[in-house]
Amino acid sequence: MPQSPTEKMPSVYLYIPNIIGYFRIIINFIAFAVCYTNRPLFATLYFLSFVLDGVDGWFARKLNQASTFGAVLDMVTDRVSTACLLALLSQCYRPGLIFLILLGLDITSHWLQMYSSFLSGKNSHKDVKHTGNWLLKLYYGYRPFMAFCCVSCEVLYIILFLFANEESTSLLSVCRGVLKQSPFVMFVFASTLVGWAVKQVTNIIQMKTAADTCVEFDLKRRK
Repeated sequence: MPQSPTEKMPSVYLYIPNIIGYFRIIINFIAFAVCYTNRPLFATLYFLSFVLDGVDGWFARKLNQASTFGAVLDMVTDRVSTACLLALLSQCYRPGLIFLILLGLDITSHWLQMYSSFLSGKNSHKDVKHTGNWLLKLYYGYRPFMAFCCVSCEVLYIILFLFANEESTSLLSVCRGVLKQSPFVMFVFASTLVGWAVKQVTNIIQMKTAADTCVEFDLKRRK
């Protein structure tokens, strides 16, 4: 009996982008397992996982294997890995509350964006065509800009973790120390600060617009 087209299709779980996603999870497990004993290895593995985040998106578009499961897997992996790194930084520096606030902002804004997108019937949380905010449109509509912001944010956190030491737990003093390094390190650090700041502003805007979408959905449902 011939198989139906559906039966011939590979399982969504075995899509190449999703397999890369599983590999990212394994890499992150190893990275955080050695974060205290081997910081350079941690930084290398963490950044590799971050690079693979872009690779799985390329495969999803190239192989036409974009999926809702893959989008959720990708976002959960991103948010959990960033949350773990921010939690580590909150233990390395004072005031650690800064990093916990950033953790909460990151998770809340992305969760609201994902949920509001599904309420609106969109296939992706990156679909912001009907959003009125220009920065949010630029962030999700122009990949190089989004890549710069995301890379800057993660690299900044990695740098702060690598330069954290027991002699000084002051965030400001460590930042001043990094700026006294070689011109290359100083340039990278300053550049990441700019991208990081833009991403935090985008997160705040995203959280507000997504919350507005949820409220609008409630108002329409009551009519």
